[in-house]
Amino acid sequence: MQVLQVQLEVGPDPAEVGRARRWARSRLVGSGIGADEPLADTLILLISELVTNAVVHTGCPAVLRMLFGAGVAEAGTVRVEVADNCARPPRPRHAEGDDTNGRGLELVDGLADRWGWKPEGSGKSIWCEVDRGVPEVAYGRVVARRLATARR
Repeated sequence: MQVLQVQLEVGPDPAEVGRARRWARSRLVGSGIGADEPLADTLILLISELVTNAVVHTGCPAVLRMLFGAGVAEAGTVRVEVADNCARPPRPRHAEGDDTNGRGLELVDGLADRWGWKPEGSGKSIWCEVDRGVPEVAYGRVVARRLATARR
């Protein structure tokens, strides 16, 4: 199976998160994932959370990578990776009530089929994967269930 990898360098500025979302949306469309598909919205949210974490919590530049076609041959998987130069591992937090921070990795855990992190160079890479093989009718139910789980 062929894997297509695209990447974007992201500066250590919160304004870069919006640029990363726009870039990613155009790459999703180029890979055959329609802008109006629930899968695209899920991936953009995951990208937004991971890039925000890298920019806000490390203050370092980062690299956003998207890999298309990885994983199960008949379904395909989209893998998102965000690498930065900070060796400190990600620290999941639990937000309470009206807290405005602390939900990022909970959302990633609720929306992605898999996620994790690994050392990379002098820093780390945080990754998540979303399987493309879920039928669209069922996909909406899966996303709703994951969002409900993430809100707990």
